[in-house]
Amino acid sequence: MKNKEPRLKNSTLFYYSVTEMPVMMGFFPALVFIPRFYTSDVGVPLELVGIYILVARIVDVITDPLMGYVSDRFPTPWGKRKPWVFLSAPVMMLAIYMLFMPPEGAGGTHMLLWMLVLGLGQTMVIITYWSWGAELSTDYNERSRITGWRAQAGIVGNFATQFIPITAAVLFAYSTDTKSVLELVGITIIILMPICILTTISKVPEPVRPPQERVNVIDGLKLMFTNGPFLRLVIAFMIGYVGLNITTPLYLFFVADVLGAEDKTPYILSIYMVTSFVSVPFWVWLSTKISKHRAYVAAYALIAFAHPFYLLLGEGDIWWMIPVTIVTGFASGGFSQMLPNAMKADVIDYDTLRTGENRAALFFSAWSFAQKSTASLGAAIAMFGLALLGFNAEPGAVNGPDELFGLRFLFSAFPSIFFLGGALIIWNFPITPARQAEIRAEIDAKAARAG
Repeated sequence: MKNKEPRLKNSTLFYYSVTEMPVMMGFFPALVFIPRFYTSDVGVPLELVGIYILVARIVDVITDPLMGYVSDRFPTPWGKRKPWVFLSAPVMMLAIYMLFMPPEGAGGTHMLLWMLVLGLGQTMVIITYWSWGAELSTDYNERSRITGWRAQAGIVGNFATQFIPITAAVLFAYSTDTKSVLELVGITIIILMPICILTTISKVPEPVRPPQERVNVIDGLKLMFTNGPFLRLVIAFMIGYVGLNITTPLYLFFVADVLGAEDKTPYILSIYMVTSFVSVPFWVWLSTKISKHRAYVAAYALIAFAHPFYLLLGEGDIWWMIPVTIVTGFASGGFSQMLPNAMKADVIDYDTLRTGENRAALFFSAWSFAQKSTASLGAAIAMFGLALLGFNAEPGAVNGPDELFGLRFLFSAFPSIFFLGGALIIWNFPITPARQAEIRAEIDAKAARAG
């Protein structure tokens, strides 16, 4: 049994996906450059940076489910999702400006305040924008296309955070130190964000779905947390994402302090992004051949076995880092966003069948909190780990062999434990292509009877 919903035009997917580009441009530097910048340039201790990153996520316990509830339950004349995507732009633009280009004398309190504001803006856009994407189609494979386009746009945004500084360095002798990169990337995000968001809002319609039953908030939350497929997916994602976000803030430390090549960081990260971008069509194709969850396991396994090879690298081994980076980048094109987001739309269908209500934004709010909290947890583990190892992040500091080995292990082999854990949890995921088609058929039949 297959869904007969028409295939979306590539132009529609393009216009929808462009918003992901500036959003991810803000996410990536906040995870990679901000910890290094505020510890080394601003002088905030490693432990405090770890604490601030965690504290910034506590607010999401309130804001994420609230945003999901409001977006699902209170449609406006302009739609349920579009107004919030629009309003998120000025919030994020202000936060990016203050966080990436802090005034003289800024410290840890400044960092915490503007991380909180940036988190609020990201809550507004991610929950509503991703819910919108989940509603664009009800077809199992079409959802892989939607998340594939969005993932590639996000990778382009991440790549731009490296390509723009490289281009400026080559053409204008612009510095590639952390402070200069943050300033240049911040200005680019502020310019692109309103252009991309307005393009999506003006070019992509919100789908009109049949009237639905209503479930009260408490019962709805209970149903969400008794949704076995959702719980399995979100736990697998969280465990793997902790591993990824242990490596993310350590990237600059590894390249600068282990390899002794801080100025090459944008080039290495660009290779990672390009490989990740190129790999997305492969993971979309593989998901249609062996199912999404099996492709997800394959992506997890690939990065789990490749990442420990970074442990073999040392001073001057920047060229040897490239082949490992290519493999890990290829794996990340599947497991970091595209495949789990496509699977998430399927577990929302399962909830719709049980409740009679499309509560996509509520699920995306739970997912957004899981993503942001595990990103913060991974970054905090990285910062606390470096502090525990006695690593000195101050400018010009010299770390001994033990501290450098600790950094290498924390960056390379340790995250693979989390990657393999995620793969094991998702192995027997119950929503297969056949089961998803059955769920959609039952939903459509109930809607037809109600109509």
